Amino acid sequence: MRITTPRVLAVLCAALLSWYTFQVAPGLADRERRAAAARADAVLPPTTVLPDEKPAPHRPSQRPAVAFPAVGKAFIGVFTSAGAHDFTEGAGFARQTGHRPQVYEFSADWESDRFDAEAINRVARRGMLPLVAWEPWDHKAEADEPTLRGEQSEYRLSRIIHGSFDRYIRSWARGIKSLRYPVAIRLAHEMNGYWYPWCEQSNGNRRGEYVRAWRHVHKIFDAVGAHNALWVWSPNVSYTNSTPLNRLYPGDEYVDWVGLSGYYGTVGKENYQSFDRLFMPTRTEIRRFTRRPLVITELGATDAAGRKAEWITEMFRSLPRHGDIIGIIWYQAVKEIDWRVGTNRASSAAFTAGASASRYQQPWQPYMTPRVR
Repeated sequence: MRITTPRVLAVLCAALLSWYTFQVAPGLADRERRAAAARADAVLPPTTVLPDEKPAPHRPSQRPAVAFPAVGKAFIGVFTSAGAHDFTEGAGFARQTGHRPQVYEFSADWESDRFDAEAINRVARRGMLPLVAWEPWDHKAEADEPTLRGEQSEYRLSRIIHGSFDRYIRSWARGIKSLRYPVAIRLAHEMNGYWYPWCEQSNGNRRGEYVRAWRHVHKIFDAVGAHNALWVWSPNVSYTNSTPLNRLYPGDEYVDWVGLSGYYGTVGKENYQSFDRLFMPTRTEIRRFTRRPLVITELGATDAAGRKAEWITEMFRSLPRHGDIIGIIWYQAVKEIDWRVGTNRASSAAFTAGASASRYQQPWQPYMTPRVR
């Protein structure tokens, strides 16, 4: 074969590409992972050693069963927009309230989020139960027009039911199974509205398909053996023209916790609503068909009228009266409104006072068993 300059250059380019791919790129990726871990450690240091990370002689063969939360206790969690890759807002919540969250919620969408064991482990190492808001859509393709927000034909419920996403679902099921502690999955939340592709009011979906899709996903996890998944069925608080919740409930055999999303001060609903007024009508509706424990999976309050601290105080006064509510998760983010606790000193102080009660002081540990009754 005749050696020519283009051939030599091609060989050199191939060699350089191979060297970069197998020598340089892995090092850069590893460096970025170490940098991300260092940043996370700096703002919210780890407190917990996971089961697989303990030396074999120090792994307990059997632990006493401990429920989370225990009867008479409730947890306080946080939901941030940055997720498991940046704990800055979680650390801010802890600093502003004096309370380290026992549950950490973050979103993962089916279009762009592959299963990432290390991301979930980062949460668990900080003494927080990971709760994944697992969303069957492409959040980057969200329409600007609210009435079109739920229109993504690729993510119709029928496609989930008929197996179009089975490989993806199975990859998550196997990943969750590999973790030796519970992971909560808040699948396809706020399904009683119209603003997501999995809502029966949108995207060409039909009545009954939400329950069928939920059960389909759950059965894949069961088949894989991912029994450490904790299933959280989480509608929005009911409103005029929302889908009746009893039509959307998959059944107690497919659900471990029931959740609710609700905010004081959303656009168009700025008038003051207490915690009880916001959540109790929907709680009553839910109690007609299930007794599963209730978690407020998204919660926030505006300070537009200067009543955020008052609202928080009333919330903590109300919660002990509702023993079936086993936890609340505050939305610590800015989305249209600044929902973060620390928008002023008074709201921070109100939250600190409420969260200091002994009923909120049970830490989460990976060996604990989620309470489902």
